[in-house]
Amino acid sequence: MPFADELIGTPAVRALIASLHVAAPKARLTRLRAAEAALGPLSLRERSDLLRDALLEDLPGDYASLAAVMRTAAAEAPTFTGWLIWPVTSAIAVKAVSDGGPKAFDDALALLAGLTPRLTAEFALRVLLNHDLDRALAKISGWTASDNHDVRRLASEGTRPMLPWAVRVPAILASPKSTLPILDALYQDESEYVRRSVANHLNDLSRREPDLVVETASAWLAAPGADPAVTTRLVRHALRTLVKQGHPGALALLGFTPARVDVTGPRLVSDTVLIGDALAFTASIRNLAPEPARLAIDYVVHHRKANGGSTTKTFKLTTQVVPPGETYELTREHSFRLITTRRYHPGPHALELQINGVRSGRADFNLLAE
Repeated sequence: MPFADELIGTPAVRALIASLHVAAPKARLTRLRAAEAALGPLSLRERSDLLRDALLEDLPGDYASLAAVMRTAAAEAPTFTGWLIWPVTSAIAVKAVSDGGPKAFDDALALLAGLTPRLTAEFALRVLLNHDLDRALAKISGWTASDNHDVRRLASEGTRPMLPWAVRVPAILASPKSTLPILDALYQDESEYVRRSVANHLNDLSRREPDLVVETASAWLAAPGADPAVTTRLVRHALRTLVKQGHPGALALLGFTPARVDVTGPRLVSDTVLIGDALAFTASIRNLAPEPARLAIDYVVHHRKANGGSTTKTFKLTTQVVPPGETYELTREHSFRLITTRRYHPGPHALELQINGVRSGRADFNLLAE
């Protein structure tokens, strides 16, 4: 994934300045020019916020004047695209809310929908959702019928309960059914891009409302006129967190019922592993039932925490159909390569298998410092 300075860095700031020179040639853009030198230590969202605030100071006036500048830039400036759109749309949303009127609010929603194909307006949309959820959702629901797949996706992605990099919308978290009409309208969308967002949105909901999500997914799978292969693929992606958690309803919906199996393992190739290396393990899974067993096979790593406690993380391994009386042999490696999203702490660790939501076996090992 690109670093923050590759997304909102000097090129983005200079492209934004060039765009505004076209749309507002008399604007001095003093704060925006100064912001370029201040980006260095900031996270991606902090960079966007810095440029948003610079825009609001450099382009004083009411909402209508700001919106007019941005519409002119969109129509006449070829550089008005890419990651600069995040701070632009955020400035539009903040200015509309500060104006406080329904006309500015509605126009900001329309302008965000118009700009979203240039990158996305999903982050800025949160400002409007937090200001007036009911009014925003009423307008956003209409986007599900848009001819533009980016706008349809914005309806789902911008209202996600746990959208990455974005501020939370507490009212959506408190009312998990509020966005379901949007998902119901889009889960059979012709665009995989849109359907992927719907799946991620439903997966977000599953972290707080697992039974509601299983109920929704079940209704989608049973809906007349749906393409079974397409809907099943979407539901599988939407239920991925619940499957890792071993939720019985989610597993059953995907065809993973309780299995009669005999598990040997996991067997570790070594009971020590260096940070940066990989832990190899094997297992044997024998089907004891008189019918084929459809198995979702995952594994759980018990990581040592800095305070000496432990925390678990479940990793997808494979799905298999094992005939009656036969044995499935698996061999895998788990990497302890250093990555930015996880810190490793030397000491006792453990690994378990998880088959159709049921954990089996436990193998202890020591993680060693490099």
